[in-house]
Amino acid sequence: MLTPYHILPDYAKVWVYQASRSFTQEEVREISDILENFVDRWQSHGKDINGCGSIYYRRFIVLVADDSNCKIGGCSIYETAKLLQEIEQAYSIELFDRLKVNYKITTDLVGSFPFNQLNEYIESGKINEDTIVFNNLVDNKKDFETKWEIPLKESAYFKFVTV
Repeated sequence: MLTPYHILPDYAKVWVYQASRSFTQEEVREISDILENFVDRWQSHGKDINGCGSIYYRRFIVLVADDSNCKIGGCSIYETAKLLQEIEQAYSIELFDRLKVNYKITTDLVGSFPFNQLNEYIESGKINEDTIVFNNLVDNKKDFETKWEIPLKESAYFKFVTV
């Protein structure tokens, strides 16, 4: 059941999917409608899942679900994967590529590069240890709010910096 984000508890589960490119404004509107319709009928074992789906920075699809009333099982997770694959096909994007590093260029603009170019980006000065990167492995609302956007030096990527 579609639930406003601010009502969901801090322990609500979070899934973050990064797009291979920024969405256009039109795509943001269309995909937001798709997410809203999906979440409004999202169920697990016949019970409604209280949740929401949003797009952040025109680059990330974020699903949030409170599983306190019903445990989110394999079938309901499969349904989200199926939905995201449909979005990938309809909009010619990738949402499951975890080998891209997304970083803030400005307050509203996000860039990305292949993980294997991390040291090149640092050497060239495009990013540094204080550049904000996105930790898409956060798993609950509280961590999403406090640990999703972090400086590179606090991220798991930093252990791979060799320059």
